[in-house]
Amino acid sequence: MRERFQGELSVLGDLLSRMCGMACEELRLANSVFLDRNGAAVIELAGVETKLNAARTECEETAQKLLALQAPVAGDLRTVLAAVYCADRLERMGDLAQHIADQAARKPEFAVPEALTGRFREMAGLVCSMAEDLGTGIGEPTAEVFHSLARTDQRVDALYEELMTLVTGPEWTDGVAPAISVALLARFYERFADQVVSVARRVDFALTGEFPESSVRDNPDGP
Repeated sequence: MRERFQGELSVLGDLLSRMCGMACEELRLANSVFLDRNGAAVIELAGVETKLNAARTECEETAQKLLALQAPVAGDLRTVLAAVYCADRLERMGDLAQHIADQAARKPEFAVPEALTGRFREMAGLVCSMAEDLGTGIGEPTAEVFHSLARTDQRVDALYEELMTLVTGPEWTDGVAPAISVALLARFYERFADQVVSVARRVDFALTGEFPESSVRDNPDGP
């Protein structure tokens, strides 16, 4: 019985790893739509989003069966509940990637000024690397993964603040529509990074039984 239960926990871990890979792929595709003007990537992204949503449902159903039939306690219960939480956050990461692509595909007047493309490429690269590292951390969880991601998130936050300062400052001359686009895209990337850290924090909790210290709220969508 115990061996079967551990096998089912392993299935949950595999599902989360797959979901993280899907969210990471969605972000890569969104970056391609935004930074490379690759309109064809929109269709591919939608297909990955559908698979990610289905994987989240599968993860929740698997967790519910474990709770109902196995009545896990202590560390096993933390693992199951963490899986449900992480599945929700990973799906949210996919939604944010979709928002990036949707915003980038809007009318030309909402285009990000060319002078800011370099900053967005840096932000996109940082966030994408965070998603990749999270996938590694889910497969082989260690305490250092969370702290490494939290440090990278601070660099993402700094870029976000820099972009917001630019579009709200008196020297901004590119108009209202591009300013809205810059603000939204920067926010989507910043939120994606926060979700990554939130998942890593919950994985760390499942591993150790204690939440690591973080400046990121456990509910990064909260007020």
